[in-house]
Order: sequence, then structure tokens, then C-alpha cells
Amino acid sequence: MLKLHSKEMIPCGDCDGGIHIKRLTTNKAFIQPLRGQEVFLVKDSTIPLPDGFWGYLGFEPSVGPAKKNHYQLEPSLFYLGDGDVVKIDSAKRYLRVLYRKSSSHNAFLLTERCNNYCLMCSQPPKEQDDSFIIRDILATIPIMSKETVEVGLTGGEPTLLGDSLIAILESLKNHLPSTAVHMLSNGRAFSKMDFAKKVSQVAHPDFMIGIPIYSDISSIHDYVVQADGAFDETIRGILNLKACRVKVEIRVVIHKQTYDRLPDLATFIRRNLTFCDHVALMGLEMMGFTRSNLEKLWIDPKEYQPQLRLAVETLARANMNVSIYNHQLCLLDPSLYKFNRKSISDWKNEYMPECDGCLRMSECGGFFSSAKLRYSSYIKPFRRQENTETPQAHPAERI
Repeated sequence: MLKLHSKEMIPCGDCDGGIHIKRLTTNKAFIQPLRGQEVFLVKDSTIPLPDGFWGYLGFEPSVGPAKKNHYQLEPSLFYLGDGDVVKIDSAKRYLRVLYRKSSSHNAFLLTERCNNYCLMCSQPPKEQDDSFIIRDILATIPIMSKETVEVGLTGGEPTLLGDSLIAILESLKNHLPSTAVHMLSNGRAFSKMDFAKKVSQVAHPDFMIGIPIYSDISSIHDYVVQADGAFDETIRGILNLKACRVKVEIRVVIHKQTYDRLPDLATFIRRNLTFCDHVALMGLEMMGFTRSNLEKLWIDPKEYQPQLRLAVETLARANMNVSIYNHQLCLLDPSLYKFNRKSISDWKNEYMPECDGCLRMSECGGFFSSAKLRYSSYIKPFRRQENTETPQAHPAERI
């Protein structure tokens, strides 16, 4: 798991104070007139520091006198590289990584506020003024690499930003026109057609909204999200978005409250929402409210394979684009292997000791780093036996 922030910056020289969002470069020959906006990342402490940069970040004391806005970072951030974007708070000696050029899993948390209160929320909502996040994002987007393949937008509930969300989408379209944007939302705000039209009118060339539906029965969905009337608003929101030609992905987190009716939900989607662009059937992340509601939510993925297989078959027969996220390959019914995707963000993706020596690790979705709290007792590596790859069983309880 990568560390994305540090409160241990050590000033090496004079600092101008304040909070700054800056792009990193390792290019000693960076064009002189533009150096004042960049931070030079020192990977080789034996060379003299080039002049003219706004600041300098290194991991060891450098040769020669320190420069202005020069900081020494902890070794855990050594992965930082050319083109990354960081937020530097000089007063608090704090650094946060906002964007990594080399990663395919960049995402922005837009707000921690939410109008749902999901049983398994991995980012529990907070009622506070977090409008500074919008300013940070709008300052970051223009200095991101134009080669960025995709960026995610998440929360909280992004639609609570209203017009500020529109401003973020427009900035992404203008500065990163070739970058796909995927936003997570509960979809309720789009039950108002005017807002669905506002998002559509941004006309981003590659934009999709991932919206959760947890049951074909409204009362079960509303219970999972802890909000009365949420199911009706969500379905109406999806219909409005598709009427406005916005791409929609349906997301289903599978747990003890949702697994049993998974085939019925798939039938509901096939009959009523077949025009949606993707369906993602997702494993549970052991963060946030999931920890406190674990006994209500946890079920070993091995136990719901019949329901998962039937749901996938129902959707696939309807020619819907369906994927399985956040699951370990060795737990899946073999007929589902081709639907499995490596979906966990690289900075929080891990594998367990039981995975050592597995021949198919490169195909496996792996684990969230939080899965150490509890994971399946049936994890087993694929071994080569008699020219075939089969799982070798050695189940062990994990709590």
C-alpha cells in the first residue's frame, strides 16, 4: 500500500509559508522561464541543485547550500516521479500526493458530504465545509499530464457540489480532452431532469457515472443506503441520465444483505435497464462503516458463487457489458473467470500470504489492503499439476 501523504517534511532552508499545489519535475534542463512554477524532485543527492525552481524535494541532504522551499521527505515517498502533483503546506510541514502521472488509478475525492448513509460505506460522510477540495482539484487539473488515460471522481456524494461539479467537469473537458472520466454517485440528484441536463450539456467526450442499485426491491435498497425513497430517486435518475445520453454504469456491492436476490436484481436490470452501459458486481471493502457493521455484511464470497454465476449469466445473455470487481480469482466459479477484472486501485491493492507462488496472480483482482480484517478461508494459489492449473486447497480461518 502506497503512502499518499506525509506530516514529516523537514525544511532544509527558508520557506515562504502558505499552501501550494505544484507539479514535480526531475528535468535539470527544464526551461528557465517556467521553472518558478515547478518543484524539482531530487533523486540523486550527489549533484548540485539547479537554480530557479519554486522549490525542491529530496530524500537525503543535498550537495551545496539549501535552496528556498527545500524539504527533505520520508523514504516512503520515494516512488514520486516526474509529472506528479503534490500539495505542500509549509506551516504544517504536510505533503499530500494529488496525482501520479505513472498511475492508471488517479481519483479525486470531491466531498465527504453525502445524503446516503450506506451500511458498508468505505468513506463515512462528514457534515463539514470541505469546499477547499474544489479549489485544490481545479488547481490540479491544468497541470496534469495530457496523456492521463482516466481519472475517477468520488465522494461522499459529488452531486451535492451542484454547479461546482459542473465546473470540475468542464475543466476536465477543457484541459484533459482525451482523458476518460468516471464518477461515482448515488444518482438521486439526477431524478431532477434539470440537473441531468446540466451534466449532459458539458458534453464531455468520455464520461460515465457509476450508480449503485442494491436490490430489485425498493425497501431492501433503501435499507442498505439508509435513506427512505432512495430507490425511486435512483432509478428515476438513471432514466433521466440515459434520456440525456449520459453513460451509466450500475454498481452492486455484494454482501449478506444483497447476495440472495442478486439473480432477481439481474433480471430487473435486464428487463428495465438494459440500455445501461456497464454492470459491475463488486466485492466488499473492509473500511469505514463496513467494520462496525461487519456481522450484518460479511459473507464468504465462496458461499455466493451460485447467485453470482446466475446473475452474470442473466446479464451476459442480454448482451450487457458485465464485470466482476474486487474478487479473488481462486474463489470464483471457473465460468466467471473471463468476467473478472483487476479493479482495486494500485495504491491499496495487496495479496495475502496464501497467494505466494500463485501462477495466476497477474489475472487476479487481489485484495484491498483493509482485507486483513477478514477474508475468505478458501484462498488458495493456482499450481501447475499434470499440465493443468488447479487451485491447491489449504483453507484457514481469518478474522
